[in-house]
Amino acid sequence: MRIRLRQIVMVAAELDDIEREIVDELGVELCFRDPGVGEFGLRNALFPIGDKLLEVVSPTEPGTTAGRYLDRRGGDGGYMVIFEVDDLQAFRDLVRAAGIRIVFEAVGEGITGIHLHPADVGGAIVSIDQADDWGEWPWAGPVWRDHVRTERVDDVVAVEVATDDPHLTASRWGLFLDRPPVDGCIHLDEGEVRFVPAGDRGQGVTGFVLRAAPDANPVDVTIAGCRFTSIR
Repeated sequence: MRIRLRQIVMVAAELDDIEREIVDELGVELCFRDPGVGEFGLRNALFPIGDKLLEVVSPTEPGTTAGRYLDRRGGDGGYMVIFEVDDLQAFRDLVRAAGIRIVFEAVGEGITGIHLHPADVGGAIVSIDQADDWGEWPWAGPVWRDHVRTERVDDVVAVEVATDDPHLTASRWGLFLDRPPVDGCIHLDEGEVRFVPAGDRGQGVTGFVLRAAPDANPVDVTIAGCRFTSIR
């Protein structure tokens, strides 16, 4: 079974300001705004980083899950990690065997995803998704590949998840991702998840590691409460 890191998601109170920072600091381009997130009282923006996606969501009304997350963490921050798999049913079985609840099933044209209960997972909201064709990603709109810009960064290498008990959380994630953790890190077919101790803001996604494009200046910047760094 293949599994890879495919989409990273942040939540921000003011979407427009964060969009400008992302474009200016990472050298990427907006590819899509998904009208479907309006069902959850949100608006969003998606940016391709190579063939991975960075999404920012922002509440448009009170009482949303994202709004409560902003309140709980005291401001903008990392929100969700989305994995692409080639056998969703097999991963669904792993999730159930681990005693983790599925709280929502997202169904789009050519793609399906299952959202896991954050209380059962720990550290972040997780979605495991399968597109009808490996490598396609309908959540990013019909022409997302036309907006890929790789002059500064060209891949998402890792996501950092802060948790009260990194060892325990890594072990739990290892069960439903079908990858045992090694030294506090889960290595996927593409990308990895790193678990670190929670700080003053509590549990949540705290950072992302990107791959720098050849000859590009390194990235080391905080956007929407998350630190972005780049490696060669």
